[in-house]
Amino acid sequence: MELRQIKYFIEVAEREHVTEASVALHVAQSAVSRQIFNLEEELGVTLFLREGRNVRLTPVGKVFLQHMKQAVQIIDQAKREIDELLDPQRGTVRIGFPSSLAAYTLPTVISAFRERYPLVKFQLRQCSYHSLVSEVARGEIDLALLGPLPKNEKQVKGHTLFLENIVALLPTAHPLAGSRSLQLDQLRGDSFVLFPDGFILREIVVDACRQIGFQPSVSFEGDDIDAIKGLVAAGLGVTLLPEITLMDNMPRSTVKIPIVEPTVRRTVGVIIPSERELPPTEKLFYEFLKEFFVMLNDFDQKQNEGGL
Repeated sequence: MELRQIKYFIEVAEREHVTEASVALHVAQSAVSRQIFNLEEELGVTLFLREGRNVRLTPVGKVFLQHMKQAVQIIDQAKREIDELLDPQRGTVRIGFPSSLAAYTLPTVISAFRERYPLVKFQLRQCSYHSLVSEVARGEIDLALLGPLPKNEKQVKGHTLFLENIVALLPTAHPLAGSRSLQLDQLRGDSFVLFPDGFILREIVVDACRQIGFQPSVSFEGDDIDAIKGLVAAGLGVTLLPEITLMDNMPRSTVKIPIVEPTVRRTVGVIIPSERELPPTEKLFYEFLKEFFVMLNDFDQKQNEGGL
């Protein structure tokens, strides 16, 4: 059994089409078909059911696919770690992040890191909060930025980088738009624009409202930060968002107002696996992250104290 055969098998299994797999692999269709046939001959089983130009995994093929994907992941990880042990400053960082940290936080820290280590490459993956936790635990990525840090997750461990305020975003026509600050209870009668159920930022807003005795009335939902900002700008409701998401991208016809009662915050940090060591390049980036935000937090504290 050859690694090439396994990779051909996985590509065909995921696409359920030999021609499409051959195009993705940049090899002739006949070569892919021949390697699949050889693999089946060696195993003594049928991995695919042929349905015209399409193929479908047999029950045995499904079991084999699950194990082979794990095997290829382990082999790729081993190769990466060997390469990085030889030269950590030329390796690759696989990092995940949510949309709320995509516009400012992640680009800022990567830019600073690459000034010190210009030859390190990045593989970036943006997805939902819960998906990030699962992918780090499974080893599909090595670390992830997210907020808040998860609790009671045995397969990952987190390190807090900074605390971030959650602020209100209102249309400029809103009666409270001219306020310097507001109490969350003042939005009790408003319609809210929030992420759908299952998104962590929705949970933060709903929990904050419940703490002071009301359930927010949700008029519209948006799957990403920009969609929610746009709906607020159109006057369709109010929302609460992490302040960092508004630093460089305040939509027209909206105002940002701090919430003073209660103070709504989230922890922002990095998670890594708790049951395996980070590869050398990822460890280099992880240590840099912690160092970078310690310096940044110290700088902000001195500014707030009037020391700069």
